[in-house]
Amino acid sequence: MNNYRNALPDPDIPLAERSTPNAECPYTPAELMVTIAAREVADGDVVFVGMRLPLLAFILAKKTHAPAAFGLFENGVLREVPAGGPIITMGDPPNIHQATMCCDMLTVMGFLQKGRVDVGFIGGAEVDRYGNLNTTQIQGPEGIIRLPGSGGGADIAGLSRRLIIIMPHERRRFVERVSYVTSPGYGQGRTWRKDQGLVRGGPSALITTLGVFRFDAETREAYLAQVHPGIKTEQVIDQTGWAITVSRDLSQTIPPTDRDLAIIRRYDPKGFWTR
Repeated sequence: MNNYRNALPDPDIPLAERSTPNAECPYTPAELMVTIAAREVADGDVVFVGMRLPLLAFILAKKTHAPAAFGLFENGVLREVPAGGPIITMGDPPNIHQATMCCDMLTVMGFLQKGRVDVGFIGGAEVDRYGNLNTTQIQGPEGIIRLPGSGGGADIAGLSRRLIIIMPHERRRFVERVSYVTSPGYGQGRTWRKDQGLVRGGPSALITTLGVFRFDAETREAYLAQVHPGIKTEQVIDQTGWAITVSRDLSQTIPPTDRDLAIIRRYDPKGFWTR
């Protein structure tokens, strides 16, 4: 798929590694999600990066507005500079080379336990109105379907100071109540996290292929805060399995800049995660 426009030149992106074509399709939904996720990272944040789109979001944040952000990876890699070349997984050589530290998983997870992680990225097979995530099992037409499980998801969701959820927006995924709470959001709402002894954190943003949800400070229920360009509110309502609240200040997502796209495509030149 080569129907992408050229981004403006970036000094550390070789011409041969830039994506090409088509002004009618300037970016993919995944590239938009990466850009939004990167904007959630503040300069100086300690970020538990995660797999797939968060790998690119952390790099984009580092190379634009958050040069002092610090990345933690579940495989034990700690980085204060972006990877030197394209990566598909956190274990790829460019993410290991010149890392600040390569240690064990226990050390990295210890940062979460100590409350030193500002932002954690996560996704799931299902999400509900309170930001609870399921990556364990779902009920299919022929019975229970087993999923990969938690990995470090429950730790990231329970112990990060802010949780950013990134998911494709489909009605079958956005359910009234998840089939299984693998990674806790706000549980049953309101004071649930505090009642369970989770003294910090919770979902801050739910970034989807249609828009961005935030979470009400009192009820802890997700509400629609942004819709992406070309997306109507009715589409979001139709693809969500609960009666959503729409913000009075509903806004439209600001698209990626040419520089954003150039950076994303420099690190995912074949569109493994983004096309």
